[in-house]
Amino acid sequence: MKKVIYLLVMAAAFVGCNPLDDLNDQVDALPEQPNIGEFEYTLTDADYSAFDLGFGSFNSQDQAKDSIPQLLSDLYPLYGQGSSVLVNYKLFVGAAEGVSAYTSAETYPLSNDDYALTGSDAFGFYPNVDPTALIPDVLDAQIAAPVEGQIALVTYKQYTETPDVGLAIVGGGNFPDIYPTFENVDVDMDGIGWSEGAAHANASAFVNGSEIAGEDWLVSPEIDLSGETDLKFQINQRISFLNGNEAADFVNILVSTNYTTGGDPIAATWDVITLTTVPSGNTSEFILSEDYDFSAYDDTVIHVAFRYNSTSTVAPLWRIDYFNIKTLGVTGNTDSKGEYFVYEGGSWNDAENVYYLSNADYDSMGESSGQPGAFNNFSSSTPADSYLPTFLDLKYPFAQEENKIIVIYKYFSSNSGAGIRGNEYTFTSGQWMAHESTIETSLKFGFDEGQWVPDNTIRYIIAQADIDYIATNYASADGFSAAVSSMANFGNFDRRSSNAAFWSVEMLNTVFTDLLTNFLAPNAEEGQKYVLTFDIYDGSSGTEELKYIKTGGVWVPNVD
Repeated sequence: MKKVIYLLVMAAAFVGCNPLDDLNDQVDALPEQPNIGEFEYTLTDADYSAFDLGFGSFNSQDQAKDSIPQLLSDLYPLYGQGSSVLVNYKLFVGAAEGVSAYTSAETYPLSNDDYALTGSDAFGFYPNVDPTALIPDVLDAQIAAPVEGQIALVTYKQYTETPDVGLAIVGGGNFPDIYPTFENVDVDMDGIGWSEGAAHANASAFVNGSEIAGEDWLVSPEIDLSGETDLKFQINQRISFLNGNEAADFVNILVSTNYTTGGDPIAATWDVITLTTVPSGNTSEFILSEDYDFSAYDDTVIHVAFRYNSTSTVAPLWRIDYFNIKTLGVTGNTDSKGEYFVYEGGSWNDAENVYYLSNADYDSMGESSGQPGAFNNFSSSTPADSYLPTFLDLKYPFAQEENKIIVIYKYFSSNSGAGIRGNEYTFTSGQWMAHESTIETSLKFGFDEGQWVPDNTIRYIIAQADIDYIATNYASADGFSAAVSSMANFGNFDRRSSNAAFWSVEMLNTVFTDLLTNFLAPNAEEGQKYVLTFDIYDGSSGTEELKYIKTGGVWVPNVD
């Protein structure tokens, strides 16, 4: 800015008498005057996204130090040497103690055989049954060698009403819950094809406005239909953007009795399932197929595959909500639940003060778009802490002060897909409070030699309490009595070398390093810097600054 002002003045002086060359020479000869500024900036959600931080916080201070300088270069391109910015940011400090043991525990979904083991004649627990009392027997039978302290998340279905005799599900399931159990076989190795969506399994080869030719398989784990008869198959699916082409040329449902998990699906023998009720290819709605006769696979072990093909001109979108293999049996509405069990003292016991949200719990928080019940999970747009305090208040109306509970829930991230997270909640002053896994903190950055660098300098103004500390500890110290007496009386440091109360730099360093060591910053980390500003009298009132740094565990003058 100063350079611009000088230019205007000089232009007025030289117009009509000096050549343009002389004017340019005069401007070029001016010293550079970079802008110097001191700012404060708080990182936004957009900043964390730009740093590719899916959780909206830094994992460490070092990560923040490495990432933030480039942002500052973009924000303050016109500021140079001597500028500084105090950046406020969120730092992840970890979940409450014990939460990770549950979020990382192995999941054991109850099978139809497990329900039978408990004496149930249905594929889920009846409404009046207490699953907590029955599940330990299942774990004893199914987990051969548990170790002390082992944790298992047992997921199961419980009927919400007395079920009816009818078609019962013996295979298949809902996406994306079952997606992790499937093999994603990318024939073309191009990374395009099947993916795990928030509520479906998705196949698409339309990328950046272009169709990509390819072939991709989604293959189920082994489905054991031994002993099952009169089987039916049904699928709920959506197919879009076929552009008038036949669905069978691009999407196929296949069944194999000789495929081996981990093998080459193209080398196996597959039967094509041809359904009557299929999407038209031009709709955004899911279409539920008829109950297809699946009896050809009675009493067999099979794999079901979904094969997706695309060309350079046609790349449809295929979404699968769920598929079921059914037989005559017991059926009814169920709630998907889960409980944690810990192996202790030779037996499986339900974990205390740990709660796993069921589908009905998510639904109770709202089932509309943008609410937890829409997909039965939380996400960045439906954060758990916006809903769980109210949910816990309704579930535990008689909670007492300092009651604690760990809540485990499903979470969908656009970066990592579906997963399990949790947090501890404490009932405090009449409300449920979440454990803070992130803290608000700050880092200071300075512009030095052409770049922004972390600057941990703390600027501090000597206060009355500090003067009192110095007076208490140095009033009778050899060589300090007159200077300390003047300081205590006037509240400043006499810097007149001819005066008996003179404070030399050596004396100031002595009392200030003591002040930092034993009063101001006794627990400061290695490398911490301080700039102390203090009132002086040198014939008139003013201030001075001295710099210090903690090196080798002690405070020393910082001469930089």
